[in-house]
Amino acid sequence: MKTDSLKQYVTLHQTLNAEKAKLEARLSAINKALGGSLAKVTTVGSPVKKKKFSAAARAAIAAAQRARWAKIKAAKKVGK
Repeated sequence: MKTDSLKQYVTLHQTLNAEKAKLEARLSAINKALGGSLAKVTTVGSPVKKKKFSAAARAAIAAAQRARWAKIKAAKKVGK
């Protein structure tokens, strides 16, 4: 049973790779027809750069959040 599933997976993988190649070729032809200078079709996409905060910025954000929570907790105590 496992070999049957493996064969199905391999067949599906090969079929999808062939379809991917066809689509990339069509996209390349379309870009060429439109006058685009797209040298290579990226399939995965470019990685998104993660925004980095300085330690001071993180500390300021944390302090502001603690102040917001303190305000909410104080309002709950008064309401009781």
